[in-house]
Amino acid sequence: MNLIKADLTRLNLTECPVAKISLPDLLDLAECALAAAGASAAMAASTAKALVRADAQGLASHGVARVPQYAGFLKNGRADGKAVAALTRAKGAAILIDAKDGLAFPACDLAIGEAIARAREYGIAIAGVTNSHHFGVAAYHLEAVAAQGMAGIAMGNSPAAMPMAASQGFGKRALFGTNPIAAVFPRRHGAAISIDLSLSEVARGKIMLAAQKGERIPLGWALDKEGNPTTDAKAALEGMMLPAGGTKGALLALMVELMVVALTGAQFGFEADSFFVAEGNRPQLGQAFIVINPAALAGNDTYTERVETLLKAMLADEGVRLPGARRSALAEKAAAEGVMIPDALLAQLHSLAGEG
Repeated sequence: MNLIKADLTRLNLTECPVAKISLPDLLDLAECALAAAGASAAMAASTAKALVRADAQGLASHGVARVPQYAGFLKNGRADGKAVAALTRAKGAAILIDAKDGLAFPACDLAIGEAIARAREYGIAIAGVTNSHHFGVAAYHLEAVAAQGMAGIAMGNSPAAMPMAASQGFGKRALFGTNPIAAVFPRRHGAAISIDLSLSEVARGKIMLAAQKGERIPLGWALDKEGNPTTDAKAALEGMMLPAGGTKGALLALMVELMVVALTGAQFGFEADSFFVAEGNRPQLGQAFIVINPAALAGNDTYTERVETLLKAMLADEGVRLPGARRSALAEKAAAEGVMIPDALLAQLHSLAGEG
């Protein structure tokens, strides 16, 4: 199988030449590159918007660095660029969206929009997405929820990278993805509280960087391909990530798999080929979004008062930073000043867009 050309974890802006580009220009470039690879206009626009937002928030590993990867999926048939996501089931506050093997973002947009509308009517809603793909930064999809004054939870699975807990240690095969979970809680004034985390002990990129430098990694980060704890970064890359918090992290990953697969009919992480190769199956992953209307419970005023009381107590401790605050500040700065993108990546994007 061909490796994805863009190494998503090596985009270290301190080690390679970079250029500043405005968000609108970066959006246009990413959109053109995705369209040239076979994405429909709507899919290219939705996907580019999400990726550029990630770059604006300082999350480069989930930003336009993913465009070459997604382009490879489109060109190799791992994603259907002409797919049109559709609502296939609805019962009260529960809905199911079929991404139809397309890139995930249009399906997630549809799911969030429908869930917001139903939460406004019923007080709470859940939207499942099936036959989906990599859905980027989990918290991104909840920004629209917070903008409507509602709380939300997002989760999704990914190709297997972590084992299940066993009676002694962990199993010897990867079953679960790193399975991100995100939550958002709006505020009356100020940026929403935005929590986003994956369930692996450490980002895979840290292990890849250690392997490139010939450095060892701490015990507890990963297992080798035989399922043994290792400090060898290269052996770890051939093996498995360890769940955050040990058994607790593995059980959380299991919960995500069941929520986004068993309830939606999607594929489990171990049934999907790696995202780090261009060729392979259509992953047909799942996502789930839960939207909660505070007005349906204690009411908006009580909700706001309770949130601010907790945040005030948190901020009384020196050095405490509210979840999502850094991302929000970086996005504001990026909107005014643009973002720094490696020259090599920009050249690749221009080439994909047919401009090089």
